[in-house]
Amino acid sequence: MNIISPKELKEMLRDGKEIALIDVREQGVFYKEHQLLASSIPLSHLELRIDDMAPRRATRIVFVDEGGEEDLAVRATRRLKQLGYTNIAVLNGGIRAWGEAGYELFSGVNVPSKAFGEIVEKTCNTPRLTANELKAMIDGGEKLVILDSRPKEEYSRMNIPGGIDTPGAELVLRVHDLAPDPATFVVVNCAGRTRSIIGTQSLINAGIPNPVAALKDGTMGWHLAGFDLEEGMERCAPEPSTDGFLKAKACAERVAERFGVKKIDLATLEKWRGESDNRTLYVLDVRLPEEFEAGHLEYSRNAPGGQLAQATDEYVAVRNARVVLVDTTEVQSVMTASWLIQLGWNDLYVLAGGIGDAPKVKGASPLNIAGFVMGEGISPTDLKGMLDSEKNVVVIDLACSKEHIKSHIPGSRWCVRSRLTEGLNQIQECDVLVLTSEDGILAHLAAGDIKDIRPDAHVNVLDGGNSSWINSDLPIEEGMNNAMCAVDDVWYKPYEQKDAPEKAMRDYLTWEIALIEKVERDGDARFRVQDISLSGDTTVRLKV
Repeated sequence: MNIISPKELKEMLRDGKEIALIDVREQGVFYKEHQLLASSIPLSHLELRIDDMAPRRATRIVFVDEGGEEDLAVRATRRLKQLGYTNIAVLNGGIRAWGEAGYELFSGVNVPSKAFGEIVEKTCNTPRLTANELKAMIDGGEKLVILDSRPKEEYSRMNIPGGIDTPGAELVLRVHDLAPDPATFVVVNCAGRTRSIIGTQSLINAGIPNPVAALKDGTMGWHLAGFDLEEGMERCAPEPSTDGFLKAKACAERVAERFGVKKIDLATLEKWRGESDNRTLYVLDVRLPEEFEAGHLEYSRNAPGGQLAQATDEYVAVRNARVVLVDTTEVQSVMTASWLIQLGWNDLYVLAGGIGDAPKVKGASPLNIAGFVMGEGISPTDLKGMLDSEKNVVVIDLACSKEHIKSHIPGSRWCVRSRLTEGLNQIQECDVLVLTSEDGILAHLAAGDIKDIRPDAHVNVLDGGNSSWINSDLPIEEGMNNAMCAVDDVWYKPYEQKDAPEKAMRDYLTWEIALIEKVERDGDARFRVQDISLSGDTTVRLKV
């Protein structure tokens, strides 16, 4: 097994070759302290995500964990070798050793993108309004439109009154019909800061004639100012008109020229697909999910542009890989590309002319599960019969803790898959052991783990998992009553906190603003923020 030092890893992160730094701890542990360029792929979900995040088997991969007695990185290495990966290393001592070597550790999630947003605001002096200023404009009847740059599910949870859902990469495409009068003030918001800053600056970079500003601190800032939010709204930006599209196309062409967006044709993309054993290739469709599902390239994955810029580390783990962005108009792809270029992605391209007449398939992105084999399972009715019998039945729920708390099979015990050894040590004996998860897939994967832990155990898996149980109208429980390990698998957003959410919001907003100095000290980011101004383009690079 290849064990490397923190110094060796630091050099690898800067040598310009393909590398995926993967933290295999649970997300709730990861967010407390981690490396800047690490992608969070918990060991519990490794097979579920590795094919999408690091598809090439010869990719250089470095696994990291906490360090100390826990061997998550070693276990991840063994599993990937079984799946055919050939170039894997483990950071000796994990993040503890990284910190002891004097290198920076970060809290939070999606740190590179969030720090980048702060640098954009500072460099470009992105206009912003406070919640009080926006409220005064609304109460004064000023001509304005509020565009919420978050995905539909986030928007419907809570939004600024009157706001229209217009996810990040859609802003330039749809703003011309939403604010056709150049005198209309355009306000862009998100939940906090990053997407409102990037969205506002996108419109400015595109050269729309309207005044534009970001809502400082987003819906959290609005709530903290004491104003009410709407819930359950479904307002969304309409499809662009012919005139609106032509204006958006002209804007995108200006942005492509200003930021040096490179384009390729379909023949080149097909050639690169043939080279994917030698170079990692991501083909990302940056349209809205419903548009993607209506028809997309079979080998593409859906990565809505605003989210891709906001959380790049959740879509691509291999740095210095080839990335091709696709859509049907070039507008969303070009706008997204302009930001990824500034984030430091060099080998980045847009498919010229969009997917056009290329063969397409319908539906959501397929779930690529490395090495997955569906085993035998039992039905919800069979399980209900077992639970009602006199047998000693133990049901272990491997769903994420957030979902388990919402609803689970009565009496089931909750556990993280990677901690099953710890959990099984709490079970002295049982007649029947049943595994379940949200949809049953994680439970089937875990059944193989138990064969290694307890070779003589007879394991049952609930077909379809908790969803099939719930859809069968069988009884459910709520809460976390039978945890078999620490409940730290999920990071909760500030407004999801049950205890002192307002404090969590303030702390989060303060944390975002403070990221710039830490990222500069770390030195591994390669941000190239361009300030589009009357005096020309100014590129601002981070200190290294």
